[in-house]
Amino acid sequence: TLPIRHNYHLLTYHLKGVAVRLWQLGIEMRPLFNKESLWAYPVFAATGGSFGYWLMGVESRQMKILADRRSRLLEKRRRRAEREGLPDKVEEGGILGSSS
Repeated sequence: TLPIRHNYHLLTYHLKGVAVRLWQLGIEMRPLFNKESLWAYPVFAATGGSFGYWLMGVESRQMKILADRRSRLLEKRRRRAEREGLPDKVEEGGILGSSS
């Protein structure tokens, strides 16, 4: 199962898909709830939800890459400080320290 945060985001993307459909009908000045076009609402909701699910995957992969890159950078700075005999200025939490 997905965490509650993911379910919330998927729901918002489904609702955004339905909002796009309503916006489209408003631009075309057509009735919002026409019996012949009610099939489109689930299609737009599913499209919006699948896009949101894909986007959450992209975000999690990017965050993992950034965390790995940050840890490699901090380790590199720590090794450089040890090699040069400088006091360790690398901050583990928050803003990265500079070794000037």
